[in-house]
Amino acid sequence: MKAKTPSKLEKMLAAGHMAVTSECGPPRGSDPEVIIKKADMIKDHVDAINITDNQTSVTRMCSLAACIRLKLMGLEPVLQMVTRDRNRIALQSDILGAASFDIFNILCLSGDHQSFGDCPTGQNVHDIDSMQLIQTVRHMRDEGKFLGGDDISRPPQMFVGAAANPFADPFEIRVPRLAKKISAGVEFIQTQCIYDIDKFELWIKMAGDRGLLDKVYILAGVTPFKSAGMARYMKNRVPGIEVPDEMVKRMADTPKEKQPEEGIKICIETIQRLKEVEGVHGFHVMAIEWEDKVPEIVEKSGLYPRPGSA
Repeated sequence: MKAKTPSKLEKMLAAGHMAVTSECGPPRGSDPEVIIKKADMIKDHVDAINITDNQTSVTRMCSLAACIRLKLMGLEPVLQMVTRDRNRIALQSDILGAASFDIFNILCLSGDHQSFGDCPTGQNVHDIDSMQLIQTVRHMRDEGKFLGGDDISRPPQMFVGAAANPFADPFEIRVPRLAKKISAGVEFIQTQCIYDIDKFELWIKMAGDRGLLDKVYILAGVTPFKSAGMARYMKNRVPGIEVPDEMVKRMADTPKEKQPEEGIKICIETIQRLKEVEGVHGFHVMAIEWEDKVPEIVEKSGLYPRPGSA
């Protein structure tokens, strides 16, 4: 896999380095300082920063505007884009808008159902799905054309990513679904947060058996527990996430005041084990509203200093 775009993230992966990405949720308002402060906490420890797109269907500052804020800081953003809210005209338009600010990474997603959010009666769009969005970005980049067939003046140069959940039911379609995304043109994958390492290793072995691991860069997703309550919630209430009983017990057996520290320790142990798994090319650290802990996680996992950093 050779670098094809100006993306620093792609160049890092193509050079064989373990990449590190993280993410920032935009504010429920227009104050740019929220995203600036979050990015400042993690910027020296990651190669790129995802900006979520109205995650959990809750209305927030748009991902594109927040990505531009990162560009103005000299950082490398990953534009998350969901198909829930916009038709193919608006999606292509926003891709061009991002390209005009030299945003070189995109993560193509379907988006959470609107019933989860603050506008449950809002209409979803899904004019195209996440697979077709991957195809759209690749078509715009590689062919230099809109979906309607017209030529694009200065086509976008984007490294194209998508998400994968190795744990969702039914498990047997997880690898075929990854294969479909690769066929659609995806170049990097960020996974759902991993707690059941054995099941993740089975998923990646099955992907390897299908010859997929040399066709895509996989960044393993990790999220530290803040408390035993969070571990139980993730296990019992969040679809598509599997938390082993022994991990919940480990958090519950830890004194309450030390549970955040223990959650970070589990996250670091997970990264250190997954670093040895063939097919893992890096990590996506999702410290939800806990960005100040990302540097500690990256450093103690042996992923710091980052290649190319001062």
